[in-house]
Amino acid sequence: MIIRKLEEISGTERDIAWGNGQSRRFLIARDGMGFSVTDTLVKAGSSSLLEYKNHLEACYCVEGEGEVVDYTTQKTHAITPGTIYALDKHEKHVLNAKTDLRLVCVFNPPLNGSEKHRLNGDDSSSY
Repeated sequence: MIIRKLEEISGTERDIAWGNGQSRRFLIARDGMGFSVTDTLVKAGSSSLLEYKNHLEACYCVEGEGEVVDYTTQKTHAITPGTIYALDKHEKHVLNAKTDLRLVCVFNPPLNGSEKHRLNGDDSSSY
């Protein structure tokens, strides 16, 4: 059984500054679960162009307000507490944070742990 608390992750190698916030990685590949779980903070006023060619991701909003924009269709979806969005087709998207956002994110396959975003949507990162 794996038990982790946020205060144990903060400030460690599992607490990754990704440019527009922090990704606190509760579960990563070496934990052997087959998926990753992160507690992700997104800074108010930020806009992040993102694309994951190697991972599927689902994000559940627990705090804050923002929007996710499908880069291809330009369709905008409001993100508020109680909303989940899932990138089931590796969609390139823009995440706009109106306030600080807190998201619980699940990745499949799991993150190795040290990955960082390229905020211009460039896939040269290992996401």
